[in-house]
Amino acid sequence: MNIAVIFAGGVGKRMHSKDIPKQFLKLHDKPIIIHTLELFEDNSEVDAIVVSCLSDYIGYLNKLVSKFNLKKVQKIVPGGKSGQESIYNGLKAAELIGDRKSDIVLIHDGVRPLITSKTIHDNIKSVKEHGSAITSVKAKETIIVVDDHEAIKSVNDRSKSRLARAPQSFYLNDILSAHEKAVKEKKLDFIDSCSMMTYYGKKLYLVQGPQENIKITTPDDFYTMRALLDAKENAQIYGLDE
Repeated sequence: MNIAVIFAGGVGKRMHSKDIPKQFLKLHDKPIIIHTLELFEDNSEVDAIVVSCLSDYIGYLNKLVSKFNLKKVQKIVPGGKSGQESIYNGLKAAELIGDRKSDIVLIHDGVRPLITSKTIHDNIKSVKEHGSAITSVKAKETIIVVDDHEAIKSVNDRSKSRLARAPQSFYLNDILSAHEKAVKEKKLDFIDSCSMMTYYGKKLYLVQGPQENIKITTPDDFYTMRALLDAKENAQIYGLDE
């Protein structure tokens, strides 16, 4: 079984939205989290969806799932104090509905609603062939690595630089085992699954994703996403979307 694990437990401090977390802000009269969930709901290769959500919004999300007729959402569980904990809670929920030894999980941000069916397909295919899939895009600008004092440590070759995005996909047993080891070792500061698996010596494989697969973190991202959705809608209206 292929299970999408969506984490939507953040409060979105950088978005500066006063009353509602960023994943529940509306784009085209629909909450961002629903745009994201529909991508997996409508994909024939995805069998089930679990969501890690802010505890106070679980009831609201359940109502949205019912309103938008999302049949694949099988569990909504509380998120954690960090992204790492929210993902772990989602993985534990996936374990309850599937087979830990054979299932594939696609770990995805609830505020990243512009992936494609091809990206989902390529992730699943890469896990089956290589054991992992890290969605990425080529860096368009030079990446500079600095130290704690903002002094430049290195300037990376742009042609060999990639930006890690999502989904990040694995066999459930592999990623859940890494999380359990991290909890046991009290290593609770991994920024994403890619970082965790690299730390534990796992070989990772890249999958090329679309450049528009951005994460909505700041107000600028929100307006960029709205423009991208407008462009996508216009392409459909004028017969330009293939």
